Amino acid sequence: GLTGNIATGKSAVRKMCEHLGAFGIDADLLANRAISKGAPGFLPVVEMFGPWLIGSDGQIDRAKLGRLVFSDPDALGRLAAIVHTLVIEAINILVKRSEQRFIVIEAIKLIESGLANQCDSVWVTTASPEQQLERLIHNRKMTKETAVERINAQPSQHQKIQQADIIIRNSGSFDE
Repeated sequence: GLTGNIATGKSAVRKMCEHLGAFGIDADLLANRAISKGAPGFLPVVEMFGPWLIGSDGQIDRAKLGRLVFSDPDALGRLAAIVHTLVIEAINILVKRSEQRFIVIEAIKLIESGLANQCDSVWVTTASPEQQLERLIHNRKMTKETAVERINAQPSQHQKIQQADIIIRNSGSFDE
């Protein structure tokens, strides 16, 4: 299991493992698919938060949803209650179907969801808050205010580090 807070380099580590032959699973991608139009989480999310979330393309506007849930911990919890079960079910199916010996499950909520209990080892990526902020602003084109809101919406990195078997300190460049 691979976890860490936002913009700490989880995806980079997963991709490195995939390059070495691991089967990688991206829980964030599965969460996005779980709430796409026609998927099992679409209607529950729209019913929970309202049809104003639906964009002109008929899909849930993730930017609107993000602004809502990252500014309201209760809303984030209600979204997680819908999505986490669907994501864990999808992960379990993918793990069972995988033929690779080494599987990397990248999940920002690996520990909080209980998914870490299904993993042989928990790896945690960390980065300084300044590095997280810089990455969110430069790489994901977030405003400083939005980036700070996203960072502050998560549990402290220290909580995840305490549960780690392996800690990957990732405050440097990609090459480092």
